[in-house]
Amino acid sequence: MKVTERTTIRIHPERAVPEEAVEILSAGMVAHVGIVEDGQPLVIPLSYHYDPSNPDLLYLHGGVKSRIMANLANGAPVCVTVTLLDGLVYSRKAMNHSMNYRSVILLGKARAITDRQEKFDLFDQMVHRYFGDRSLETDYNPPPAADLGATALVEVTIEEWNAKARRGAPPGPDDDSEDAAGSAGVIDLREL
Repeated sequence: MKVTERTTIRIHPERAVPEEAVEILSAGMVAHVGIVEDGQPLVIPLSYHYDPSNPDLLYLHGGVKSRIMANLANGAPVCVTVTLLDGLVYSRKAMNHSMNYRSVILLGKARAITDRQEKFDLFDQMVHRYFGDRSLETDYNPPPAADLGATALVEVTIEEWNAKARRGAPPGPDDDSEDAAGSAGVIDLREL
């Protein structure tokens, strides 16, 4: 994947971490998927499948009657964002409150996956991605043809991407001073 003019980070460019994009997409749970339909931007949260061994593809699924899935199945351009919230940063100065996070933005085009076996295999991989200890026919039943037919699956070919991360303590002018009024620190959400 490549960082392009459209995915170049302009505010806090020092936070660009494109080398972490695969790791972030692998760890994420929710993809916010953005499309334009009839001139109206829409952003919908979806679960997704991402396999780091095939880093230029991402899979999204939803109901066959879903307008976002219909839009994507027709090859519309798509923007996908995945964010991992690592901590809440609090400062002695209101303006310096922030969040520690890692995020990826990717741009691409989607295509519908209609082959029944390919859908079945990808849905099984998706279950394992979210529930690694569950196995087909032991912990859950294979989906019947009606379930596969009621669920749309699209493959997004990633054309451009970038990743950004904010890490560390609050940057306020008195945040390092133990004698200053108020308090400052980080609530680490990865430990919760």
